Amino acid sequence: MGRKKKPLPLLEKVTIENIGAEGKSLARVDNMVVFVKEAIPGDVADLQVFRKKGRYMEARVVNYHSFSDQRTEAFCEHFGVCGGCKWQHLPYDRQLFYKQQQVEDAFRHIAGVSIPETTAILPSNPTREYRNKMEFTFSRHRWLLDHEAASDEVIENTNAVGLHVPGRFDKVVAIETCHLMGDPVNPIRNFLRDLALEKGVSFYDHRTNEGLMRNLIIRTSTLGEVMVILSVQFDEAVVYEILDELKKKFPDLTSLMYVINPKKNETLYDQDILVWAGRDHIFEKLEDLTFKIGPKSFFQTNSHQALELYRKTREFAGLTGKEIVYDLYTGTGTIANFIAPEAGLVVGIESVPEAIEDAKENSRINKIANTRFFAGDMKDIFSDSFIREQGKPDVIITDPPRAGMHSKVVEQILRIAPQRIVYVSCNPATQARDVEILGDAYSVVKIQPVDMFPHTHHVENIALLERK
Repeated sequence: MGRKKKPLPLLEKVTIENIGAEGKSLARVDNMVVFVKEAIPGDVADLQVFRKKGRYMEARVVNYHSFSDQRTEAFCEHFGVCGGCKWQHLPYDRQLFYKQQQVEDAFRHIAGVSIPETTAILPSNPTREYRNKMEFTFSRHRWLLDHEAASDEVIENTNAVGLHVPGRFDKVVAIETCHLMGDPVNPIRNFLRDLALEKGVSFYDHRTNEGLMRNLIIRTSTLGEVMVILSVQFDEAVVYEILDELKKKFPDLTSLMYVINPKKNETLYDQDILVWAGRDHIFEKLEDLTFKIGPKSFFQTNSHQALELYRKTREFAGLTGKEIVYDLYTGTGTIANFIAPEAGLVVGIESVPEAIEDAKENSRINKIANTRFFAGDMKDIFSDSFIREQGKPDVIITDPPRAGMHSKVVEQILRIAPQRIVYVSCNPATQARDVEILGDAYSVVKIQPVDMFPHTHHVENIALLERK
């Protein structure tokens, strides 16, 4: 027989001290760090450890003895169950404090570099209804609230439209009002839910891959344009009845589209998205530039703050109108087109071919002639021969995904040795890792945290590196 594992301890009356990476709060017990979700600094609680590794433990709160004076009342009825807006119980100024701390800690402890004079994080305005894109899920199995789960009564209707419960791919929180997007998002979602229930159509089952209604994507722009995409499992007549009634209820929709997705996953990049009414795109405007956004386009999900992010990126680039600039991981070319009027040439590289077509189209719309866009795997296309053909960059702007830059890309940047690198990141930890590798050749001159997602732990950061 194997040895019995020791039961993991219950830690009593522990004071939460700080918030670390990924938004986890932390405490210290017997020289061990304890990571805790949901609690905030100043809370005193009993913690049940569920994982113990080396010199740290992970625990969940089982009882609060007292609450922190930093706490504030959450504004959403779904707080604590839904997977979004997990920092609602922190006042916004404290959210900004801990986000800035997260960036500075990453640069000190991971990059191991001295941080220049700290620039205060750019707050978001507004802090609610700031998103321009949301995806809601239809589910046959909604998450039961505590009083429902404890009841002996049989719950007949478990259909829901909402957001996934953290860590549960098959369970969805039924959302009545989401504060991340303004109207008409909530009325559209609730109308579709009620219409589907009225018509008796099936909601999706994530375990069995059965059910008609799958997903609802809504995109908006500051110009008042609205795109709705309904994802269904089968091609059935009732789908077109639903689309028709949705169009009648909301006649001002800019774009109403649908997709028939029989796959077991919800990604739509390999699917045909069809127009039911209106255009196949909406427009967004940043300064004097107009951007076309299609159903598969990537665009920063906080339009107001994206403008501030791009302005600061342009400022850090320090362009005079003569430079060759490479925009790595260019997406739909938003940064490339935004800075192009102040550069000599901008070369954008992105792995998604559809995104590159969007980037080219956005240059055409704005009559920008000094951009070139290329599709391909970054580590392969960003080669010596490519640089000989396009010209050696004076400035590199890079905005990689959360995983950061591939090691081959970092090595190539070191070989090219541009004068300046402007590194935009949604993950300060991987950004700091890459900065450490660049550290022998480059100095960190400025960092600028930007809050793109209020009431979450996520933070964007811009770092300016100059060649030593």
